[in-house]
Amino acid sequence: MAIVTSKEMFEKAYKGNYAIGAFNVNNMEIIQGITEAAGELRAPLILQVSSGARKYANHGYLMKLVDAAIEETGLPICVHLDHGDTFELCKSCIDGGFSSVMIDGSHHSYEDNVALTRRVVEYAHDRGVVVEGELGRLAGIEDAVNVSAEDASYTDPAQVQDFVSRTGVDSLAIAIGTSHGAFKFKPGMKPQLRFDILEAIEGRLPGFPIVLHGASSVVPEFVEKINAYGGAMPDAIGIPEDMLRQAARMAVCKINIDSDLRLAMTASIREHFALHPDHFDPRQYLKPAREAIRDMVARKIVNVLGCEEKA
Repeated sequence: MAIVTSKEMFEKAYKGNYAIGAFNVNNMEIIQGITEAAGELRAPLILQVSSGARKYANHGYLMKLVDAAIEETGLPICVHLDHGDTFELCKSCIDGGFSSVMIDGSHHSYEDNVALTRRVVEYAHDRGVVVEGELGRLAGIEDAVNVSAEDASYTDPAQVQDFVSRTGVDSLAIAIGTSHGAFKFKPGMKPQLRFDILEAIEGRLPGFPIVLHGASSVVPEFVEKINAYGGAMPDAIGIPEDMLRQAARMAVCKINIDSDLRLAMTASIREHFALHPDHFDPRQYLKPAREAIRDMVARKIVNVLGCEEKA
């Protein structure tokens, strides 16, 4: 099986009231952990790469790792650019074998966002690649994305039809209360997704796949483990998994997960060195880290996405 686009995945997800997990990858162990979990649960999968991850791991190495994962699992896997911010970056990924790209023009004016997104769509569609656009701005920090709470904004449902019609995007990332990174909310704040906005968007775009970014739940057990072994994350609060599952039953067909993977891996490595300070072989601490990634992804597939046995 070759790399696939998300088009058929999203059609099935929308009809089946579940979502596809889009997991950020940076190295071999992360890819192995994600694909092992998806393979065991027979779940469709999107592996997404940020600009920073692509620079860190090298485009060619990442694509070969994805090819190996497809051969090993037999799963339909989509390779997606996360938060592409220029036409040139999207073009490079398309030319390099990605089957899906996101062009994030949300930091531009509305008209400039439309123009940039349309340009990427035209180039991508001519080459059989699908495109995700974005309306609204999520707060938080993740790789090159850095948006203050003051600059964040919810998606305006009144704009979505015009945006989709004029750009031709295949899916739309919206802002309804999620945010990037582990420190999503101030102490004492209660996480809350704006399902009223999601419903309004679904009403204006029936059957159209919606995407949630910044959707890690910041699982407490990993935060506690990091803190127990020298970390300082007392205020890390994420989106409750039941809220994300509700979104997956609605129009949301793709849910992005990154921070939870980082937390699981870091917690495992911190614990390992605390218990085995004499270890220096990377295999000794990366093997349990890979297993932590696998267990985290399995949890998300079952508790949040609902896409097990859907491959």
